Amino acid sequence: MSFVADLRVVLQGRDFRRLFGTRLVSQFSDGIFQFGVAGFAFFSPESQTTALAVAAGLAVLLLPYSILGPFVGVFIDRWSRRQILVIAPLVRGVLLVGAAALVAADVPDAVFYVAALAVLGVNRFFLAALGASLPHVVPADRLMAANAVTPTSGTVVTFVGAGVGFLLRELFGGGDTGVALLLVTSGLVFGLSSLVARTMERSLLGPSGDPDRPQAREALRNVVTGLVDGARHLAGRPIAAATMGAMAAHRFFYGMATALGIILYRYYFTDGDPDAALRGISLVVATSGVGYFLAVIITPYATERFTITGWVPIALSSAGVLAGVLVAPFQEWGLPAAGFVLGLAGQSVKICADTTVQRDVADVYLGRAFSLYDMLFNGMYVLAAALSAAILPPDGKSYAAVVIITVGYLASGLAYRMITRSRAPVSP
Repeated sequence: MSFVADLRVVLQGRDFRRLFGTRLVSQFSDGIFQFGVAGFAFFSPESQTTALAVAAGLAVLLLPYSILGPFVGVFIDRWSRRQILVIAPLVRGVLLVGAAALVAADVPDAVFYVAALAVLGVNRFFLAALGASLPHVVPADRLMAANAVTPTSGTVVTFVGAGVGFLLRELFGGGDTGVALLLVTSGLVFGLSSLVARTMERSLLGPSGDPDRPQAREALRNVVTGLVDGARHLAGRPIAAATMGAMAAHRFFYGMATALGIILYRYYFTDGDPDAALRGISLVVATSGVGYFLAVIITPYATERFTITGWVPIALSSAGVLAGVLVAPFQEWGLPAAGFVLGLAGQSVKICADTTVQRDVADVYLGRAFSLYDMLFNGMYVLAAALSAAILPPDGKSYAAVVIITVGYLASGLAYRMITRSRAPVSP
């Protein structure tokens, strides 16, 4: 089915439309927020961006997602997911306004990062609740179509939000006042998603009742045990586990590519001009967004033709070969093209991972499964940035990094194929 056909099918459900609207509004706000934080951390005139600084910045912004993951799973398997979608945007909006006040007051960077972490912590509950809610608003036979148009559309809208953030930065300026205004704008827009979520019934999105499930306080005391239970449940569903592993591999090599691109634009292509570097990276982000959107169109056809277990290794292997060819010359034109390739391949793998997890994992384990998913999604990205800090030279030009990215994608595709070959193919 085409993207338009998939969208038409799933939009027939009233409850899906409301959940979809909640996602789009919130992720548009995410794009503005992420652009504001990235500009503040990596491209402000006062900052000296090194590979180590990139790794530290990404760790501050993403690693807490992984740390919070197990605790998030405990609550979204117990609390009304609809209420999470209503309350979290309001809390995040207040926090963003507070963060904007801190930036405007020119507080130390560390204080701003603490505020940003609070915002991102709230967002972790929100995004995990969105992922676990989707099976409650679409029939099982439409999950592939829903996964092709919802998380991916949300990601594309995030890119659009980042583009709006770029335009607003040009209007507001790149100083502290401009960053503060971006954060306020993001907070106000995010608050609107709460109004959309309120139109859904409180009990609509689960979780399903389970009389044997322990109370939240007991679960928090045994959160590691719960995480192990979720991993054990996933291990009994090898296609879902392997596809989640493929997603994690992509995130690792994509994280290396991100650090490489930031340093190349900051010092190799632009001689240290932060505004020129930001414009260059913005172009890469834009082409990646096009790739993400194209994945929406291609993945349903590809999985119908090759099955999920056939399409995932094709996407990973193609990403490795093409990224190597495009980046190795270290010409500025190659990075936007590579961004497109990695965006297309990575989102294709993510759609497949979302689908297999949502379809194969029991509802009472979905929260924990998505917590593990988030830990891998963000943790592997940060781990890659840490490796980049160890191997990237000051100007970013590193053939070793390109080789690791290329060979890593190819090896991941081969490993996935070997793991899943003995299993029954998963059709969309």
